[in-house]
Amino acid sequence: MTKQNPVVITEHDYNLLMPYINGTIAAGDEMTLAAELGRAVIVKEEAFPPHGIRINSKVSVLDLGTNRVLEFSLVMPQHADMRQNKVSILTPMGAALIGFRKAEEVAWRVPAGLKRFRILDVVNS
Repeated sequence: MTKQNPVVITEHDYNLLMPYINGTIAAGDEMTLAAELGRAVIVKEEAFPPHGIRINSKVSVLDLGTNRVLEFSLVMPQHADMRQNKVSILTPMGAALIGFRKAEEVAWRVPAGLKRFRILDVVNS
């Protein structure tokens, strides 16, 4: 399943993430961080949507399959800590949500299969 919404990412976040994909944008599997960065609209900080998900966003999402609400912060890998609800951008969940906005729905392949999420809230500080 292909996501229809555009991915919007700041130049800063894009530059932080590029080293994690070895500097190449793969054309293969659409459900990868590399593919998301390859199709991203890259913007300056001041042009980033206020309820867009970026590195260090606090996010609340609804798992549409289980009706379970998940709340966490999206962080760089070195800051990930599940006990503190800090999810790495390199996880399937992190890669799925980066660049999307409040009220959008995202479908993504995770280890348990294809999941669908609705973004309930995004807080950027």
